[in-house]
Amino acid sequence: MVVRIGVLLVMLVAQVSADQAIIDAKARFHPLLAGSGMVVSQERLASEVGAAILAEGGNAIDAAVATGFALAVTLPRAGNIGGGGFMLVYLAEQRRTVAIDYREMAPRSARPDMFLDAQGNVDTQRARFGIDATAIPGTVAGLLHALERYGSMSREQVMAPAIALAANGIRVSADLSESLQARAQRLLADPASAGYFYRADGSAPAIGSQLYQPDLAATLQRISDRGRDEFYAGKTADLMVATIASHGGQLDHRDLASYRVVERQPVCGSYRGNTVCAMPPPSSGGVHLIQMLNILENWDLRSLGHNSAAYLHRLIESMRRAYADRSRYLGDPDFYQVPVLALTDKGYAARSAEQIPLDKAGDSAAVAPGLELQESFETTHYSTWDRSGNVVSNTYTLNFSYGNGKSVAGAGFLLNNEMDDFSAKRGAANGFGLLGEEANKIEPYKRPLSSMTPALVFAADGQPLLATGSPGGSTIITVVLQTLLNYLEFGMNIAEATAAPRIHHQWWPDKVFWEQGISADSRAILTAMGHQFELAPRVLGATMSVSRQQQWLQGAADYRRSEAAAAGAY
Repeated sequence: MVVRIGVLLVMLVAQVSADQAIIDAKARFHPLLAGSGMVVSQERLASEVGAAILAEGGNAIDAAVATGFALAVTLPRAGNIGGGGFMLVYLAEQRRTVAIDYREMAPRSARPDMFLDAQGNVDTQRARFGIDATAIPGTVAGLLHALERYGSMSREQVMAPAIALAANGIRVSADLSESLQARAQRLLADPASAGYFYRADGSAPAIGSQLYQPDLAATLQRISDRGRDEFYAGKTADLMVATIASHGGQLDHRDLASYRVVERQPVCGSYRGNTVCAMPPPSSGGVHLIQMLNILENWDLRSLGHNSAAYLHRLIESMRRAYADRSRYLGDPDFYQVPVLALTDKGYAARSAEQIPLDKAGDSAAVAPGLELQESFETTHYSTWDRSGNVVSNTYTLNFSYGNGKSVAGAGFLLNNEMDDFSAKRGAANGFGLLGEEANKIEPYKRPLSSMTPALVFAADGQPLLATGSPGGSTIITVVLQTLLNYLEFGMNIAEATAAPRIHHQWWPDKVFWEQGISADSRAILTAMGHQFELAPRVLGATMSVSRQQQWLQGAADYRRSEAAAAGAY
């Protein structure tokens, strides 16, 4: 039995601190008795697809793969088969967590100076929207790898819903119609994208109309029939290479055949007796999530009050130091020796905490990467949990909304622009304002640094408590951090933890971005301390979470994404 809960809204009243007004917030929230299953994603149909797989007897991995392929149909700006991502899988019977890295890889023609102009400056148009911004996609390989290693169903079973959605059409939501209107200039410039997503007159499909994707349906059917080889060496590969070549790009059949999925050890740390695990490099998320939790553990945060000025100051300064370290030390571990143990060491965190002035703002110009030694907002995350206690936390992306805007003619899917996540030049900012150095320079077959942070939390007895993650580009890490702190430190349920207003700081630019709900009093105090505030131009992230509380599973789909939904299966 599948339970739809995308329309269920629970009003939460959160007392955020003694000096703040009460905040009313909405969150899509649903509890189910343990022994059931739950899927939470950014789009209702995809959540229901995953829940249906659970109801049919599939496990959390089957549901995650089905949800991932469904999002490629229902959320084309971020759900994808032309991008890549990271998946954390907790295997209940083995009591083991696996980190599956299916991040995109640079083609063999890639070189460190490929996006520099004649003057040695970064050509941001080429790096973000040119055809050579496309890296070798990893999503198909990653999802099928997870299914074959840890799933219980066949490709045909888990891919059938996505194929049906693409072939039979989906109802265009307000969110989809509006996003296509917002990106019309870029997408209409590409004939294939224009044909797939717009009417003949160039207008976006109207809310409530049907969007049919027959080329995508055919591609998904071929993958279902023939597996990974179809995408990387079959007809789909031929169509992809032909499209890229028609735009003057270099990615070719040899590059596609070279793609590989890597299983890595998750990065884990402790916080107040709980274990937190997240993705290791080439994600920067896990390392810096643990690093910031380690720093913050040095203070009694609960006594300071949630989102009080004193609490937010400590958050900001922890973020400042972690993002400074990100700029220098994080990259693909197959190419660069990332000092994971040093960055996540509690002694290093204690020294960082001691250096934080508690009466004034830090100066980003004076905060350098701190080790002494001899990384779109339109990413998407989903979480799945089955009745046996297997859990998946998965984040994947095309990078920018709709990737580089170019679609594979005849195949129905968009290309990514993940090459922009490399450091095109030492000290130059990428599309999210993040700085980078040698560790993340462009090299053939290297994986670009990412902020994606799928995370799992375990209780002292080793049982999973929470699966979460978020879209949001450079803000992902801090969004996940605050969700975990709300849940673990302040005792909020997952809906309250999701709905609470957020801040973000990333070293440079030296600004604190904030959401409505952060009190004027707290901001005034922090401004007097020297912090610079700027209202976030959009909401900060959108967590999709499942938690376990005693005999209950609780799913919370972030209200910040209008089509997000939790769906349960008995």
